[in-house]
Amino acid sequence: MNLRCIYCQTPFTLSRAEMVAAIQHMTEKNMNHYDAHCPRCRRANSISRQRMELFFPNWQEAAKQAAAAPRAEAEPASASMKTVPLPKGAKEAAKIAPAKKPAPKKTAAKSAAKSAPKKPSAAGKTTAKKAPAKKKK
Repeated sequence: MNLRCIYCQTPFTLSRAEMVAAIQHMTEKNMNHYDAHCPRCRRANSISRQRMELFFPNWQEAAKQAAAAPRAEAEPASASMKTVPLPKGAKEAAKIAPAKKPAPKKTAAKSAAKSAPKKPSAAGKTTAKKAPAKKKK
């Protein structure tokens, strides 16, 4: 959902996950507005419940999926955290040959800036003055 701060006019967005959490919070607390905070000035911008539900009509289904997703992800994550042994020569190779840091590369813009001739200073320049406007009769 694209928003614009009513105080500093900075555009910002609310993600779908944040919208689902906001609508759930408003439903639980029986609220009519949500305060979205501007990332620039940090002031609260009030967004009505109707407007949020208009932008996210199937929020109930998304809330159910979001509630079920962490449970399903928690179980396989612990099983996949097993350590994998390194090959036999890998530890010895790392000790013998330390990794070299690559030399910094020069960019074309830096080398062009160094070889470009210097411009004369602005102190020697004269500026043209604007002619005064003529009065109409």
